Amino acid sequence: MRITDIQRCEVRPGRLVEWTLSPATVAVATGLPEDSRPPAYIQESHIRTAKCVREDGLFVPTWLGAAFDLPGPVDLDALGEALRAWTVRHETLRSGFRWVGEELRRFTLDAADVSLCREEAGDFPDADGLVRHLQDRFDTAADALRWPNLIYTAVVRDDGASVYMAFDHSNVDAYSLNRVPAEIHELYAAHLAGTEPDSRAPSASYIDFCEIERADADGLDGRHAIVERWREFIHRCDGTLPGFPVDLGLRPGGPLPRQQMLCEPLADADEAAAFEAYCRPYGGSLVGLLAATALIVHELGGQSVYRTVVPFHTRVKTRWSDSVGWYVGGAPIEVPVGRAPGFPDALRAVRAELQANRPLARMPLARVLSLLGADFRPTSPDLYSIVSYIDARAIPGAERWAELNAHGLLRVSYGDQVCVWVNRLPEGLWLASRYPDTDVAAKNLRLYVERLRDHIASVAHGRLPAVS
Repeated sequence: MRITDIQRCEVRPGRLVEWTLSPATVAVATGLPEDSRPPAYIQESHIRTAKCVREDGLFVPTWLGAAFDLPGPVDLDALGEALRAWTVRHETLRSGFRWVGEELRRFTLDAADVSLCREEAGDFPDADGLVRHLQDRFDTAADALRWPNLIYTAVVRDDGASVYMAFDHSNVDAYSLNRVPAEIHELYAAHLAGTEPDSRAPSASYIDFCEIERADADGLDGRHAIVERWREFIHRCDGTLPGFPVDLGLRPGGPLPRQQMLCEPLADADEAAAFEAYCRPYGGSLVGLLAATALIVHELGGQSVYRTVVPFHTRVKTRWSDSVGWYVGGAPIEVPVGRAPGFPDALRAVRAELQANRPLARMPLARVLSLLGADFRPTSPDLYSIVSYIDARAIPGAERWAELNAHGLLRVSYGDQVCVWVNRLPEGLWLASRYPDTDVAAKNLRLYVERLRDHIASVAHGRLPAVS
């Protein structure tokens, strides 16, 4: 899906309806015993970061969401049943955490105890007012430091409805959101028809994955090769995790800045295919995007080595492929770009770095940092800047995303890092980025995107030498 924010996903006026976990469900959760399965390191790091930032006096919403249309007229009872069935299907959505002293302990509801409460939120004849209401409502209902931390809504009109769903990031990643429209449509159609959906079995549980991953991570010690590789990388980053290596107009030690968002097409379908074909000998479009980024940030910032952490999914077994959760790790890479290398040279360098370091993404970075003994007290929701790539064309329902006005939603609030997401969609490459809201950052991000688009077009139209 196209990644954007609630302001840019074509919200239209209508009657707003909300679904949240019912008071009865919340009451059951209050009395639940501890679930022995621990939080994933990435979940715990996220929640602790939110707590630290809140204690510093700043409320930083970090929810993710999905938006898509349903043709009408819409049966709200059937939609509510579909939303409940989807919530039950994915165990992490009925699980939460409570503090016991300084430790996070999990609790998990049985499927039979999950029910949703539907409420009418009123008519919103003005799209701008509706957008403001949705954002404020999602900020409150999908807060990392509360539970429940999800909410489902529908803006109902005579010709159909637009569904907007928001979740605290601890329960979902971008890949999870991409699967939402097709799953809800399938469940909704089944409830309308009074039949069982094709995929009745619950998905594999992210909570089970958390337990497995954490057990593996806890088997590491500070002498492990993965820890040593991160130690060397962080040392060469002057003792920190890497930011985006261009001037962002930030004052050292200043308050956490507000952010802005940039999202737009990067290449059409033909250009995306030609770029992929050119880069395929070196690993494909991800390698090409990182190689182009390395060259561009050298032009803009002058650093002779591009250092970054590349996000990779950790769904290494097929059992996790349709599971909702936060299946993301990071691998450090260092790409030399001094001495004016060309694009083919940068491709080779990125390929070598990814081949050597991608396995590091399977080890949670929060565990590595604890073993390093580094004091990374989080003061920002993002530990480092990223350039992420997903080829989303094979995800179920992708061919209908444009028809359904489907979007993945990001909350843009505060942060001092640059995060870039590039998705390959049926219609081409789509870029979204959030960055500090300064004039300098806006100028340099605009230059970065324009030059990235030029790199892709140069490849697509044969203006670069063939890769040998």
